Amino acid sequence: MPVPLIERYRDRLPLEAGDPVVSLNEGSTPLIEAPRLSERLEVRTFLKFEGGNPTGSFKDRGMTVAVSRAKGRGAEAVICASTGNTAASAAAYAARAGLRGAVIVPEGKIAIGKLAQALMHGARVVALQGNFDEALQIVRELADKHPIELVNSVNPYRIEGQKTAAFEVVEELGEAPGALAIPVGNAGNVTAYWRGFQEVDAAPILYGFQAEGAAPLVHGSPVANPETVASAIRIGNPARWEEAMAAITDSRGRIAAVSDDQILDAYRWLASSEGVFCEPASAASVAGLFAYGLPVVDGAEPPESVVCVLTGHGLKDPDTALSKAPSVINCENDLSAVERAVFD
Repeated sequence: MPVPLIERYRDRLPLEAGDPVVSLNEGSTPLIEAPRLSERLEVRTFLKFEGGNPTGSFKDRGMTVAVSRAKGRGAEAVICASTGNTAASAAAYAARAGLRGAVIVPEGKIAIGKLAQALMHGARVVALQGNFDEALQIVRELADKHPIELVNSVNPYRIEGQKTAAFEVVEELGEAPGALAIPVGNAGNVTAYWRGFQEVDAAPILYGFQAEGAAPLVHGSPVANPETVASAIRIGNPARWEEAMAAITDSRGRIAAVSDDQILDAYRWLASSEGVFCEPASAASVAGLFAYGLPVVDGAEPPESVVCVLTGHGLKDPDTALSKAPSVINCENDLSAVERAVFD
C-alpha cells in the first residue's frame, strides 16, 4: 500500500505535532520513461504522471497538507477559486476531513470531469460571471471576512505539499534530472518543484510553458481575458508570479508560450505514441519541448535527461478528448462486417 505523502515526508513539512493526517494516499505517482519521446527529443525523457493522484491531478499533494493544517487549527470549512482541478481536490479533501467545502469557478470555463468531481464530493459550487483571477480576488476577500480556510496556492501549505513531487523525482532517478519541463498557470507548481529540488541540493534547468492566450509571464504583464483550450492554465495574473520567475532565472531556465494547436498535437501524440492520457494543459510541457527543444544556456552542456510534468489525467476533460479523437465506427451485427471495420 502506498505511504501517504505526509507520513512519508512529515519531517520536511511544516505541520504541528497534533495535526491530523487528512489523506487519500496521494503521492508516489508514476515516473514513466518515454522511449518514443526520448527518440524524438534526442534526450532521455521521463513523464511524471500526476494524474495518478486520488482526484487525478497534482493538486492533491498540496491539498493534503493544507487541509490537514486547517483541520488541526480547528477550521470548519474550506474555500477556493478554481479552473477545475483545485475545486475537485479541495472538495474531496474537505469531505475526507468532515469539513464544509465551497468552490468558485468561472462560469462555463470548467471541464466537465472536474465539475462532476466537485459536485459529487459535496462542495457548494458557485459559477462566477468572471474569470479565474476575479474569482481568486473574491475568495481572498471572503477568507479575510469569514472564518474559512483559503486553500488556493496562495496558501503556503499547498506549496509545501507540492514540493514533494521533486523529492520523488530525485529518489526515483537516483539523482536530479538535467531539466524539468512544466506547464505554468497560477505558477504555484513550478515554484514548489524548485523549492523541493533546492531542499535536496538539486538544480535542474526549469522550462516553464504557458498557453499563448494565457501567457502573462511570457509577456511580462497580466492578461485581462485569458483564453486557451488548456483550461487548467487559463490564468491571466498568476498568484506566484515573482517566485516562479525567480525559480526560472535561478535554474538558468526559460519561460515560453505554445499555441493551442501545439498543445493539442502533443496531447494526442502522448496518448497515441506513449499510451499516456493527460489533460490538455499537461501536454504544454511536451508541446514546449517539441517547439523549442532543450536550449543550451550560457554555453553549458545540454541536459542528459528531462522530466516532463503531466499535471492531470485526461479523463478530467472528456469533452476535449472526444472532440479531437477519431470517430467511433458503427457496424452491423455480422462477423464479416466487423472484420472489415477492424482490418480495412
